[in-house]
Amino acid sequence: MPATNFASACSAATSSGVSARPALLEGWVHSTETFGTADGPGIRYVLFLSGCPLRCQYCHNPDTWHRQDGTLTPVEDVLADIGSYRGFIRANGGVTLSGGEPLVQARFCKAVLQGCKAMGLHTALDTSGYLGDLADDELLANVDLVLLDIKAASGRRYHQLTGVELKPTIKFAEDLAAINKAVWLRYVLVPGLTDNLDEIESLATFAAGLGNVERVDVLPFHKLGEHKWRDRGLDYRLERVEPPSQEMLETVRQTFRAAGLLAH
Repeated sequence: MPATNFASACSAATSSGVSARPALLEGWVHSTETFGTADGPGIRYVLFLSGCPLRCQYCHNPDTWHRQDGTLTPVEDVLADIGSYRGFIRANGGVTLSGGEPLVQARFCKAVLQGCKAMGLHTALDTSGYLGDLADDELLANVDLVLLDIKAASGRRYHQLTGVELKPTIKFAEDLAAINKAVWLRYVLVPGLTDNLDEIESLATFAAGLGNVERVDVLPFHKLGEHKWRDRGLDYRLERVEPPSQEMLETVRQTFRAAGLLAH
C-alpha cells in the first residue's frame, strides 16, 4: 500500500518568485521487527527509534542511546514498509513505536502514528514516560495503547537505576489516566535493584488508583545485551546479577494482583 505523504508542503512563493522545496520529515530509525509478539497485543510491526535520555543499568539496547546510532529515514519510507505488512498485522496486531525512547523524536512519532491510523492499524507507544510532556494531544489521539515502562518504584531507586528523575514519568501516568488512555504497565524485576516488595506494593497501589492500567507485565532481568556494552567500551555494572527466580517473579506479580491489577 502506498505510504501517506506527510512531508510539509511549502507552496508559498519566495520573494524572488521561486517556490521553496517541500521539507522532508525524517527520523533516526535504529531497526525494525516484523511479526513481533512481545510489544503489545497480537502480531506487531515494531519500529525502534534511536535516542534516549535514560541510562538504565540493565539496558539491553545501549546502541540506541544516541540518535546517530540509527539511520535517517523519511517518514514516507517508514510508512511504505509498514504498509507492506498491513495484511498480516491489521486483523490481530498493529504497530508499536519503541526505542530507545521514541518521544525523543516526538514530531516523527506523530507522523508515523497518523499514517498508521490512516491505514486502520492499532498503534502502541512504548515509552519510559520521562518525555511525556512532548506527547501532545494530537500525538496521543493516534495512540491506542501506551506501554509505560516504570523502571523503579521509588524516586531514589529510579535515579540510581536510570540517571534521571521519576517525577516526569509519574506525571505522564497521571495525564494518561486523566484522558483514560489504555496503559500496560511494564516493570523489569532486577534482583538487588527493583525487588523491594514495599516499594513494589506502593507502585501497585498507585497504578491501581489510576483506573486505566489494563495489565502489568513483570519482566525478568536478563543480560542478552551485555555484549553491546562491551563492544562500546561501557561499564556493565550488572555482570554478576542473575535473573530473578520464578518464585520471586510470581511473588511480585501477586503483589500487583493484590492491588486489583491483572499481572503477567
